Amino acid sequence: MTRLLRSALVATLLVSTLAGCEKIETLFKGDGAPVAVPAKEDGTVQMLLPDFTQLVDREGAAVVNIQANKLDQTAQSAAPLPFPIPEDDPLYDFFRRFIPNAPQGPGTPQQPQDPSESLSYGSGFIISEDGYILTNAHVVSGGNQIKVMMTDKREMNARLVGLDKRTDVAVLKIEAKGLPIVKIGDPAGLKVGEWVAAIGAPFGFENTVTAGIVSAKGRSLPDENYVPFIQTDVAINPGNSGGPLFNLKGEVVGINSQIYSRSGGFMGISFAIPIDIAIGVADQLKAKGRVSRGQLGVHIQEVSQELAQSFGLDRPRGALVVNVEPNGPASRAGLQIGDIIVALNDKPVSSSKELPVMIGALQPGTKVKLGLWRKGKAAAVEVQLGELSGDPQAAQQPAPQGGEQQSYQFGKLGLTLAELSAAQRDELGVRGGLLIQKAQGPAARAGLQHGDVIIGVNQVQITDLKSFETAINSAGKNIALLVRRMETTLFVPLRID
Repeated sequence: MTRLLRSALVATLLVSTLAGCEKIETLFKGDGAPVAVPAKEDGTVQMLLPDFTQLVDREGAAVVNIQANKLDQTAQSAAPLPFPIPEDDPLYDFFRRFIPNAPQGPGTPQQPQDPSESLSYGSGFIISEDGYILTNAHVVSGGNQIKVMMTDKREMNARLVGLDKRTDVAVLKIEAKGLPIVKIGDPAGLKVGEWVAAIGAPFGFENTVTAGIVSAKGRSLPDENYVPFIQTDVAINPGNSGGPLFNLKGEVVGINSQIYSRSGGFMGISFAIPIDIAIGVADQLKAKGRVSRGQLGVHIQEVSQELAQSFGLDRPRGALVVNVEPNGPASRAGLQIGDIIVALNDKPVSSSKELPVMIGALQPGTKVKLGLWRKGKAAAVEVQLGELSGDPQAAQQPAPQGGEQQSYQFGKLGLTLAELSAAQRDELGVRGGLLIQKAQGPAARAGLQHGDVIIGVNQVQITDLKSFETAINSAGKNIALLVRRMETTLFVPLRID
């Protein structure tokens, strides 16, 4: 009797302690959300850890495993694992023996009979009861046969509806009805530090659940200009690609797509495609089998503190135009090299990484208003967007060689320069410029290199030494040099002490 009274007293005290918390009902509903306990005297907020069991019970059935047969001329028929682990690695034998569905050698059912074929493994999730599935494009790209495995052990062949390599999103279709589906959430509501969970098949282990927190939002990755990634510390490994990222309400907020790793495995940094972007892509793929995006026709770079000072901008913001494509939408509207795009349809552009996402979300033919910072003054232009072409193929353009050209030294800049020859101008497609033969002192510290070609100072075009000297003398201490480097054009800030 005494023990029962003591237990009742403890329970009463616990409820009393939590009574002042706004989320007290959440604790007893058991939806997995953490409950804040009243702060300590020093202001420390205590949190109870979330429970993901009900989330997995409710949503796990809508997550599928995907296997794609791909033609691969470089595949080795004896390779026994569907992910890259060297044969001399101590863990190689362990994974070969114990990974579910891993081929064990020649002649096994999972091994492709044709040595020119390889298997790609990944995850996905069902978004409609009639069988539409979202996954990553890299999981199924090039697949001549795609198989979907569900949690109830059903296996079905899938048809590729379409894929978009720019966002790494693909849509599959299986012939079934009454399928379990996921709930779609709002990535904009995610907060850094919020708990999230992933369900997938890392290394082929089916229906694996991992959890962590949102580490950052709006991450821009190299060569990935159309996705503001969600960064998490959820354990993501080969095989998780294409699987869902859930918030604590059981809603999908992203598609697990990439990891940062030096070993090929999880190292604490993973990236997910926001689900609103993925759904927009999926709707276009289902409607017409391809994705149409608006195109502005400019190349841009980030505005640093030094560049903002060089252009007289109050603070680093916007997207700095470093190249305007001939006969493109921006060119027809009168955009110029050195313009800084600070707003799109009166919505601020805080960073250069935001502009491609904003433009890419609009349809070709849309008219937009661009707010600019041009030569120290605010300006505005109206542009009718073109259509973004297919996957870009960057041409590797060699840097022009100086040969026996006469050199000129600019000691206070740390530059040794030479005017471009007629052949070099034709090779680069420019009217003129100065080839950097040596960079030292201030120029070297700014990152200028041998082989770079200076084609502008601030917003003034440079064709020869005379125009360069004139522009430098009137530029002050903060200078922005417009430079051609291989196939890239960029502004490099240079400060004269």
